[in-house]
Amino acid sequence: MRSTSLGTSKIPASNIILGCMRIKDLDDAAIRQLVSTALDEGVTMFDHADIYGGGHACEERFGSALGWSSSDREQVILQSKCGIRDGYFDFSAEHIASSVDETLRALRTDYLDVLLLHRPDALMEPQEIAEAFDSLAASGKVRAFGVSNHSRGQLELLRSVVGQPLVANQLQLSLTHAPIIAEGVALNMADAQSIDRSGGILDYCRLTATTVQAWSPMRGPGWEGPFLGDRARFPELNDVVDRLAAEYQVAPEAIATAWITRHPADIQVVLGTTSPDRLRRSIPGSDLPLTRPQWYELFRAAGHIVP
Repeated sequence: MRSTSLGTSKIPASNIILGCMRIKDLDDAAIRQLVSTALDEGVTMFDHADIYGGGHACEERFGSALGWSSSDREQVILQSKCGIRDGYFDFSAEHIASSVDETLRALRTDYLDVLLLHRPDALMEPQEIAEAFDSLAASGKVRAFGVSNHSRGQLELLRSVVGQPLVANQLQLSLTHAPIIAEGVALNMADAQSIDRSGGILDYCRLTATTVQAWSPMRGPGWEGPFLGDRARFPELNDVVDRLAAEYQVAPEAIATAWITRHPADIQVVLGTTSPDRLRRSIPGSDLPLTRPQWYELFRAAGHIVP
């Protein structure tokens, strides 16, 4: 399992993250099996959000099922997100502070390793966020901070005021949903792929040592279902994935994961599965050495243009 330091921090973490957004309905034994599988395979980082399952429910299930000792807790990286409420976003200092307190209670821990602002709040006041982050850092409740689904401009606005380093930006990225990569490849082409919708967010994150975390790495474009095995929509892509999986003697999930981890931005992959077997199938992609021709063949097969 390859590891990385989160942003400019010295926090070491696996480049595969177990996303815990779907564990609400798992029983304690199933949660322990899933987490144990992750740990056995080298995954050290676990991703949560206050809205997952509704009202911190997934965090509560995670904390109660595991009941980690303080020494066990110190061996892992716990990350959560806040800011999404019922029909609106809220980056007020009051909400950030109360959400963190409830997350700590639910996870049964004294601190978060990383707190992310979940979705951009159009009404955010950077100074208020800065004060909230400083207070959380000073109290020891949060070690590092970042964002999720934020643009370059939003990050720059936050960084103009926020004193705490912003170590990560969690962004949707998969082989078939890759505008943050594809738009740059098609620059100057008269094609929709060349339209700059992200403001160069991937390059900006590289320039500022902001770790990109890829969510929904197996999902199709937008909110569509998984692309692996869907030969009705992605016949060519699945042919290429299956051929490379056979060549490397891994599962197709590992090839989809490897396409992301092969990128030089040192991207972390957030796997939101609740299946230990699917987790095991994906994890070999952590450091699988796809060649340039293989990476671009997958890119083309997914429907992206290589001019």
